[in-house]
Amino acid sequence: QVQLVESGGGLVQAGGSLRLSCAASGSIFTINVMGWYRQAPGKQRDLVATITSAGITDYVDSVNGRFTISRDTAKNAVYLQMNSLKSEDTAVYYCKALVRFYNSDYTYQYWGQGTQVTVSS
Repeated sequence: QVQLVESGGGLVQAGGSLRLSCAASGSIFTINVMGWYRQAPGKQRDLVATITSAGITDYVDSVNGRFTISRDTAKNAVYLQMNSLKSEDTAVYYCKALVRFYNSDYTYQYWGQGTQVTVSS
């Protein structure tokens, strides 16, 4: 069993910054990819950023240059530094991990419970 616990959400004014954290726990062999997604009210959950175990990152265009994803492989953790926040960044942010267990070739997907980010204009 794997748990992803997120933290760092909150209320911030437009132009401000927040840093989200997500830590995975459990009998994990390795995490291939970790990422952040977000879901605004009445909308689907969308990709924000991902990072591979090799440190390769990818961002949705709307956050490129403002958000930075990073990870601590030893801690099975991923972070999202969000700068120059806009009202349209308001959403519940979810962490996702693609996990491999010991003695298994399969990859399993896990989600965190979500953390609310609200940007006031």
